[in-house]
Amino acid sequence: MQVSLVTRQPATLAGFRHLGPYGAAVARFWQETYVPWAVMNKLGPDHARYGISHDDPAITAPEQCRYDACAEVAPDFVATGGALKATLPGGQYAVRHFRGTVEQVGEAWAALLREWLPSSGFQRDARPCFEYYPKGAACDAATGEFECEICVPVVPL
Repeated sequence: MQVSLVTRQPATLAGFRHLGPYGAAVARFWQETYVPWAVMNKLGPDHARYGISHDDPAITAPEQCRYDACAEVAPDFVATGGALKATLPGGQYAVRHFRGTVEQVGEAWAALLREWLPSSGFQRDARPCFEYYPKGAACDAATGEFECEICVPVVPL
């Protein structure tokens, strides 16, 4: 597994929170809630997007899992339509490139957290894990395949 250590700057984000299971429900949330709002606010594919997972579905009940679908915005952006605005902390992250489907992304997360991290010399800290979708990230509506960077906040052991 190829993992890079990347130092990320803080980012101002605006978007919406999904409460419920990860997986297919999150994909629907992006399409039904985030995308219409993003189009209305001119936050299309030329803006970086983030999917922030706040809970570990292995220990949190599916109906209690929190996930934020967000766009990176300017600090003076005025959030509309009930959108939340927050700052994603900067710092060091373990990053793994992913290309696949919603059904496969959970396996990629598990491999990074359960296989790579324990022998890496790093540990996770309290900042949230997220998927980073850079400007122009591929997404094939016909196959459901997409690409992103899986980012886990780390500090040395």
